[in-house]
Amino acid sequence: MIVYVRKKEGFDFLERDLCATLKDILAIPTLEKIICVQAYLLEGLTEEQLERAQMLFCTPQTEICSAELDLSDCAGHFALQTLKGQFDPRSHAALQCLQMLYPETPNIDVECATIYKLYGQLNPKHQAKILDYLQNPLENHAIPLPLQKARVLLDKPFCATLKDFSTLTDFSPLIAQHQLSLRPEDLCLIQEHLPHLNALELKILDTFWSDHCRHGTFFTELTFSTDDPLSQEIYDLYYALHQEIRAHKPISLMDLSTLMGASLKKQGKATSWVQSEENNACTLAIELNTPTGKKPYYLFFKNETHNHPTEIEPYGGASTCIGGAIRDPLSARGVVYAGIRISGCANPLEPITQTRAGKLPQRKIALGASEGFSAYGNQIGVATGLVAEIYHEGYKAKHLELGAVLGAAPQENVRSLTPMPGDIVLLVGGRTGRDGLGGASGSSQAHSAHSIEICGAQVQKGDAPEERKLQRLMQNPQFSTLIKRCNDLGAGGVSVALGELSSSGIRIDLSALPTKYTGLSAFDLALSESQERMAMLIDPKDLPLFEELCASENLLSAPVATITTSGSLEMVFEDKIVANIPMSLLHSQGAKRHADAYLGKPTPSPKRAYDFLLDLKQLVTDLNFCSQRGLVERFDSTIGSNTIFMPLGGKYQATPIQAMAHLIPFEDTSTCSLATFGFDPYLCAQDPTRGGYCAVVESVCKLIACGARFEEIYLSFQEYFESLGRDALKWGKPFGVLLGAFLAQHRLQIPCIGGKDSMSGSFEDLSVPPSFISFAFCAQEATHLISPEFKAPNHFIYLIQAPLDSYGLPYDFEGIFERIHTHILKGHILAAYALGRGGVADALIKMSLGNRIGVNLEPALDLETLFAPGYGNFVVESACALDFGVILGKTMSDPSLQRGSQSLKLEKLLKLFESPLESLYPSRVVVPSNPPLPSPIPTPILTSKLKIAKPRVLIPVFPGTNCEQDTERTFKQAGALVQTLVITNLTPEHLSESLVRMQKAISNSQILFIPGGFSGGDEPSGAGKMIQAFFSSPRLQEAIMQLLNKQDGLIGGICNGFQALLRLGLLPYGEIRPLSPQDPILLHNTLLAHRSKIAYVKVLSNASPWLSCAQVGEIYAVPISHGEGRFYAPTQTLTKLASQNQIATQYVNLEGELSAESNPNGSLCNIEGITSACGRVFGKMGHTERFKHLLYKNIPGNFKMDIFKGAVGYFE
Repeated sequence: MIVYVRKKEGFDFLERDLCATLKDILAIPTLEKIICVQAYLLEGLTEEQLERAQMLFCTPQTEICSAELDLSDCAGHFALQTLKGQFDPRSHAALQCLQMLYPETPNIDVECATIYKLYGQLNPKHQAKILDYLQNPLENHAIPLPLQKARVLLDKPFCATLKDFSTLTDFSPLIAQHQLSLRPEDLCLIQEHLPHLNALELKILDTFWSDHCRHGTFFTELTFSTDDPLSQEIYDLYYALHQEIRAHKPISLMDLSTLMGASLKKQGKATSWVQSEENNACTLAIELNTPTGKKPYYLFFKNETHNHPTEIEPYGGASTCIGGAIRDPLSARGVVYAGIRISGCANPLEPITQTRAGKLPQRKIALGASEGFSAYGNQIGVATGLVAEIYHEGYKAKHLELGAVLGAAPQENVRSLTPMPGDIVLLVGGRTGRDGLGGASGSSQAHSAHSIEICGAQVQKGDAPEERKLQRLMQNPQFSTLIKRCNDLGAGGVSVALGELSSSGIRIDLSALPTKYTGLSAFDLALSESQERMAMLIDPKDLPLFEELCASENLLSAPVATITTSGSLEMVFEDKIVANIPMSLLHSQGAKRHADAYLGKPTPSPKRAYDFLLDLKQLVTDLNFCSQRGLVERFDSTIGSNTIFMPLGGKYQATPIQAMAHLIPFEDTSTCSLATFGFDPYLCAQDPTRGGYCAVVESVCKLIACGARFEEIYLSFQEYFESLGRDALKWGKPFGVLLGAFLAQHRLQIPCIGGKDSMSGSFEDLSVPPSFISFAFCAQEATHLISPEFKAPNHFIYLIQAPLDSYGLPYDFEGIFERIHTHILKGHILAAYALGRGGVADALIKMSLGNRIGVNLEPALDLETLFAPGYGNFVVESACALDFGVILGKTMSDPSLQRGSQSLKLEKLLKLFESPLESLYPSRVVVPSNPPLPSPIPTPILTSKLKIAKPRVLIPVFPGTNCEQDTERTFKQAGALVQTLVITNLTPEHLSESLVRMQKAISNSQILFIPGGFSGGDEPSGAGKMIQAFFSSPRLQEAIMQLLNKQDGLIGGICNGFQALLRLGLLPYGEIRPLSPQDPILLHNTLLAHRSKIAYVKVLSNASPWLSCAQVGEIYAVPISHGEGRFYAPTQTLTKLASQNQIATQYVNLEGELSAESNPNGSLCNIEGITSACGRVFGKMGHTERFKHLLYKNIPGNFKMDIFKGAVGYFE
């Protein structure tokens, strides 16, 4: 049976936006309309069950459901479906929802497809262009209609011995046949050890020795030469230190990037740096300041690019970039709480006609990658504190997708022990499929136009809610202390992750791996890079407890391997040995490599003339310096309640921060982490050595500008270069940037303690620009941190400059850093900005916009000083005169940038600043006209008949929930007893147990609160449906109504919880009932994208117990983060809600006025939250729970909206 669902006219926002986009970028003006029909092919349900299940697929307020598909009225049509074997979030969520609705019904199955109906005067070429744009061969494919059940049929290739391998002398045919990244020298080495090699062993070695996994390029022995005096001088410095402490090792990129860290560690410096055999992430030993004293913690940092063909499948590539980065600190037993996203694109605004053969349009890459990264990070619940997209034509070769994350763990929760024979390895998390096959070796190769045809199996799909469970599980010290060693299954899957766990030997039973479907071969199981899987090594005696704890977090676990003393990696499949590789060979990294590296003289910078007004306008409209608000706000920056700086600061949220700061989670602490980056691809291309030096300097200076002490800063590097081959000129580029980075480390005495390299940025004749990104991070006290927006008029503005050496490089920073830090602690310096390629002008513009504070510059200020790059320098705002630095001018109340008689209004600058990327990443909300509403009838505040000193709060945790910990903390602070109940649905038995546990927990509680998140990944095609399905159980409906009517209880929900309360009918009616077209609903934001920022809300009524601690008319600042938050209801319903005093809160500006600018999602009447008529049920979009001391320092407003205290106080 098939269910077809489409949007009603007037609610087809996505279709109208898609139609407008296609008409514009594909130049098809005769396209009039598109109707998207979601098709669900269902198995295992009766007709009666299907009728009830339609509530999951069709929202009656906005959609039409049908059993028939009419294709007679359109000009053309086609259907797209996710590739078989790939993860399909919609089908996955629909199946889980149906299982929750009918837990006793076995063998339910769902398949989904999207049907596009096209209207207008369209010829076959038009239709083909539209299909080509919407279809991605690596993600989905066109299917015939009617929709039919497809089976995944997989072959099982036999692991046969390679014929004549032992006598081969020409390896070229073998390399081509198996698409190997191995070199002939590697295959010669393999011949010596495994003359009777089979095909699986060949692929395992190809994967294990790939550049992605073993950094072969970075370990290549190099002979360096240069004509550049600066580079030669640095090389001499490096070589002398190399001979002193590492003469036994060859000169290599790896040695050059890590030598200074080893030297500083040997000198007794870098004392916080922790080194471990597991080597999963950069690790610092820190102490948290807490009310009960200092607590020892580990701080983890990891950065990596996604080295698969992200430019071919942007969404999947970017989502697995952040997912993989998170699992590295997670492997170290750390829990990740914050991240950075950096991307590199060619011009995303270029016409689609300029798209190169074999490539996707730059616009599609940029949008898809931003959506993939943000969707995964938002769902897993990691705050993305810093987002930047860099534009350079070189990224046409391959998109740059870079993620960096921070994690933490109490030191007592971490133990790392040597594996012993008999120890067992379990896989925890996701099941194994064919996705990601060959990804590690594929990411180590250059690509061509044919890559889009042959790389399909190398692209994975991620399931963020599954990884969220792993994050929760690792926070349990009872669980984490069972782990002796841990590795995530990233590149190379089982073969690499388990092969790295022990050098003594390991026996892996591939048949024991949990799979997504039947029919997988030994090749698939050994090499699959299916996401969200972790390998954990434990003592056999701990197995029962280990499996019990995994199941309690709704996670699958399976013993798959045993540590041996065989000295081999042994794989067994269906009781047959399919691979047996000596560990000595496996860990040898292949044959030794050698190359020459030559660095020529840098390209000199041409002198140029400047014009004050013209250059200001050109600067703010440059893609690399203009506003990225529409991109930045797609990423949840406040989840976890640890965000100290919002990404955009000031009253108007327009000044971008330069570094992210977050309180270390899990403790009541004032200790925070700071992290940022430095990067200029244009400088790296012009002068690699200078580019590497300035990247390090810029990253460190950005932390200094926030208030960090430079002695506590550490570095991690990311290199992304073209495929080097044997070209000495190409090898010279990464060597040059690392020489520059070496000198910067030496002068700053700050070490690089980790990093990641990717040396495959080539596409036919195109190459990425030399890309060297320096990350700087540290632990710091949060109390004195400052943000970059100007704070008030009539303050001094100074330029603080570092001296220049004979090569024009800034140096001698220690005294400058100390003075800046001292003046920040004294409260003199109120804002600071570390300069980069945009110079002083870029800093002044961005510092001004956040609070619309103008700048009156010294009339004699030299324009080169204003506009030239300024690496190593600072612009600071001071409340008093400073005894160092050069005065630039003063802040002023007139919102303009003024130099003598020349002036440019900030309003005009802002318009120019926000325009360039508005068509790609829109940020201006379109707000519908609002109907007039009657004045509410005053309602008395409710009081409870039931008095309890500590009321019990129940917080359910569904697959995809991610705000439960913030909510739990806030309720506990309000004085409640809190029970968090994880819904488990691994099996029908687990689900039935969850229903019983939930019913009992509701009957023992006074408050039921549904927290925010993405239950079911906001699928199928709508938020809150999984919660709706679960609570549709008759036994739970009865328990909920008893909670309200007999226990005098309260029910609340924020964001996803609010969405669920509306779907259940608990809002606005106070009872569970079927939905009707007249009921209120939350729609997609008018921007049709996720939005995260600080909004302001005004309380209209405090009659509800939830709002009893607020005063009517009070204005609160509140973090928002949602994609479906636009409140909608028919006018008749809105009128009734208003007259019954059920509209609780509205979005307003700081003056308390309704305005388009204050409405973040296009809600009718600016509605943010409503109550039931009885007042005991309350839902809102804003995350009031995401607040504690020291947060949001760069945003004004009152964040303390005590709805949780009000609910608890109801029973006191």
